Order: sequence, then C-alpha cells, then structure tokens
Amino acid sequence: MNAPTIIDLKVKIGQQLIEKGLISADQLDIALTEQKKHGRLLGEILVGLGFVSESIMRDVLSQALGIASVDLNSVVPDRLALDLVGKEIAERYTIIPVSFSSDEKELKIAMKNASDLMTLDRVHALVGRKIKLIPMVAGESEIKKAIDQFYGYELSVDGILHEIETGEIDYRSLDATEDEYSQPLVRLVDAILADAVKREASDIHFEPEEGFLRLRYRIDGVLRQIRSLHKDYWSAIVVRLKVMCNMNIAETRIPQDGRLSLQVQGHRVDFRVSAQPTTHGENIVLRVLDRAKGIVPLEELGVHEETLNDLKMMMARPEGIILVTGPTGSGKTTTLYSLLNYVKSEQVNIMTLEDPVEYPMDMIRQTSVNEVARMGFANGIRSMMRQDPDIILVGEIRDEDTADMAFRAAMTGHQVLSTLHTNSAIGTFPRLLDIGVLPDIMTGNIIGVISQRLVRLLCSHCKTEKKPSDVESKLLDLDIEDSERIIYDANGCEFCDNTGYKGRVAIIEALRINNELDEEIAKRATLGELKMTAKRTGYKTLADDAIRCVIEGKTSLTEISRVIDLTQRLM
Repeated sequence: MNAPTIIDLKVKIGQQLIEKGLISADQLDIALTEQKKHGRLLGEILVGLGFVSESIMRDVLSQALGIASVDLNSVVPDRLALDLVGKEIAERYTIIPVSFSSDEKELKIAMKNASDLMTLDRVHALVGRKIKLIPMVAGESEIKKAIDQFYGYELSVDGILHEIETGEIDYRSLDATEDEYSQPLVRLVDAILADAVKREASDIHFEPEEGFLRLRYRIDGVLRQIRSLHKDYWSAIVVRLKVMCNMNIAETRIPQDGRLSLQVQGHRVDFRVSAQPTTHGENIVLRVLDRAKGIVPLEELGVHEETLNDLKMMMARPEGIILVTGPTGSGKTTTLYSLLNYVKSEQVNIMTLEDPVEYPMDMIRQTSVNEVARMGFANGIRSMMRQDPDIILVGEIRDEDTADMAFRAAMTGHQVLSTLHTNSAIGTFPRLLDIGVLPDIMTGNIIGVISQRLVRLLCSHCKTEKKPSDVESKLLDLDIEDSERIIYDANGCEFCDNTGYKGRVAIIEALRINNELDEEIAKRATLGELKMTAKRTGYKTLADDAIRCVIEGKTSLTEISRVIDLTQRLM
C-alpha cells in the first residue's frame, strides 16, 4: 500500500476535522490559503489561528498518518533515550526522545511531523543504523516544553536526592502546573515510579518509620527494600502523590484511594494508589498495572501442555461456571483475562464486573463495582443479564447473594467466570457450601475449578546444579534409577540483582468436573473422597505441578516450599 501524498493528507485531515464538527469548511479554506502563502504545515496553521487545540490536532494527525500519538504532559523521561539524542539536535529538529529499549534496540521519538523522513534519517545517522526509530505524533509546543524540562534538570534518583540535600524544597509549588520539573521532589516521585516499572515491580511501598522513610518494591512476589530516605522528604512526597491521583491533600486521618496514569518507557502504565493512616504518618502503596504485561495470551502463560488443554476444554463449554482460586497476588486476574482474550470475537458478547477494572480490553464491556451507587456484585450481575451477554466475568464471589446470582446466570445459558478464595481446587466445594450454595445448585453447573500460585523462575545466567538429598528425592518422588538426576538451586548475579531469580510462572491445578465428581458433590462427599475421585480422572495437584517445574529446572525446591505445603509428601 502506498503512503498518502501530502495533498491527500491535507484533504484527509481537513475532512476529518469537518466531519467531527471541530472546524467549519470556511475555517479550512482560510487555513489552506494561509498555507499557500507561508508554506507551513496545515496543522500548525490551524492551531496558530486558534481553530483547534494542539491535542486535538495531534490525535487527528495520528489517525491520518496511522502513527501512534503521545501526550508528553504525562510522559516520565527516559535517561537512556535522552542520552542518545542531545538537546541541540532535539531543538534543531523539534523532536524529543520518549523511550529507549536496549533489548529490542528501539528508540521512540515524538515529532511535530512524524512523516518527516529527512529528520528521521539525520537522527538515524546520529544514533546508529542498528537502532530502529519509531516516530510518534506530538504537538510542537508540547515538544518544546518537554525539551526545556527533560534536558534542563537531573533525572536520576541519586542525583535528585543530592540536589535536595543541597537546596531548599518549595512545598507550595508541588501542585504547580508551570515548570513543575524545577522542583526536585516532582522529579524524585517520577524517577521512583519509572524505576519501579523498569525493575518490573508489581507494588511500590512508601513506609514512614519514626526516623526515616522506607521505600520497598514487590518484585516477583517478594518485597525488597530499595532505599531509605530522610523523614523530612515524606510530607512533600505525600503531597505530590496525592496531587497526581486527585486525592484530598488536606485529609490525613482516613484512608483514601486514587489512580494515576503515566507514559513510562514508551507505554502507558496505570497505578492504583492507596493511602492508609499509621502511627508515623500516611503509608502509601501503589499497585503497578502495566498494560503491556497484564494481558497475556493463553499459550504464553507457561503452563504445562496437559493443563493448557484442560483450560481450553473448559472454555469450550458454552454454559456453566468456571472458578479461579488462590490467595491475593497469585495471578488470578491475569489468568481470567487470558481466558477471555482466548474466546473474545465479534460473535460473542463478553461483559465483566470488577472491583475495580484493572486492564481495559477491547471488544469487552467492563464495569467497575460502585458501592456508593449501590452497584455491588449481586446487583451488577442482575443488571448485566439484561444486556444479552454470552460470557460474564464476576470479579469475586464474596457472599451468598453474589454466589446465588452467579449460579443463576450459569443455569440460564451463560458462561460465568469468577474468583474465590480457597487453598485448593478441591477446597472450593466446602467453601461454596459455607457461603450458602446448596449441593443441588452446584451439581451440573460447575464447569471446572482452577487453583494457582506464582513461583519465581531461576535466573538462567547463574542457577547452579546440585544432586538432590534423600529428603529432596522423597519430595520429588524420584526412583532409585533417578539417582543421577540433577536439580537446580538459586545463586545470584548482576542479571537478577543477586536474588537468584528472574520472572515468575504460574503453577496450576485444573479440575474439570465430570459426572462422577458431580455425584460426589451432590452427596456432600468429604475432601478426601473428592480428591480420590478426581485423581482417578488424572487430576494433578498444585504440588505435582510445582515438582514438575523443579525437575524441568525452571525453579528450586526452596522456592516452591515457600509457596506450597510439601510436608504431606514426606508422610
């Protein structure tokens, strides 16, 4: 397909603006006349004449060119990208580097004219031909403001802290919109958020103690202390965080919740923010919701082939309920989104009810629970059933009312997905009985139960071989002929921050309900009886899947022992 010519592009942009009611035909004629006189870009003239705003022009240009746009007001600067393109080059060509991926060798650049091949070629010559340039559309004034901000000030955490220690903090300007980057505390908060995303943290903890502020990240499911800051910084950091997520900065006695979005490393990252009063000040925790990693294709979850087939077979049934169980932070939401992503299509109406919506997905209608508007899970399901859904996702079954509505939806021709807090897949049935779901209702309406945990993967650069001890051999259920079996243990190197682990994988037990299990559930069978019946149909427990990961060299016995009780295997 040929790229649009300049004339085609003018017509396309002008028509889009007219069709959207943003400008009139007369205004377009005036702009085109001015363009003939001065030879400037049409977008520049329309903005200069005051006919459209720069942000609207940016989005329309993005659509017309088929190139992504970027709002530089919400971008956290990337030091690596800025080092590749100096300030002089940025000012000369009115560009700003947004992010640099050293792994993929990609440099994203915001430009006022993203189709300017001459500028792109000169930047290519500067950074090297091995680096792929990805142009993005941005407004000219936004780019010039970003150049002044990003190049003018220290952006590293250590550098900002040194700047603070040698200067005065102006607390009143922490919520200012003009030249806010002149304030080191503003840059410090941005630098911490960017650092957490770069390290692939799932949570950021700001924890005030009596004499200092502790900063911790949860990386691969384990909290890690990153640094300690002087207590004097905390009041300013709290104000800045609250301003960013629209919390009440004057209220310090009650818990508050907020949300903020930033462009970090070239893509949008959402943060869910919680402030909790404590004896030493407000404790703030940010949950990092990285859209680039939140929705994982089903085949890329890293589960065993047999388990993957079980999940696909469950999703193939058009009606009934599928439950995902596990503690907080075990990846239940990611699994549910992967299942929805697997079945979504134009032929299926999928609706979700979540608390809150974590990752927006296309082609899926998502709703957040709102207790203030009396929109709880039970009322939400009742309302959604009038929206002609095929598949319903309920964030969590917490009580009898929600369970009753979820099963009612499953009994009336809908496929329902939800989560439940239990220790195992088999433990789901007594938990449902405890909530108030009768065995007669469960029978024939549960498609399957998925129980999961997340375990850390051994770092591929530094994991060390070892022969299992007698106790370890018993845990691994190794035979005498497996005496030469090698397993791996954590060591630690620069690639994994000396932890010995890098990344996580889900260990899953998938229990598909068949007629035999249905009969046991109807009879209120004990956990032992249910487990024996399930094992006869090939059911593998969490421990079985975890041991498989150890034998395959993916993780260590120490790691799975942290997450799963293996003591019963020694009995």
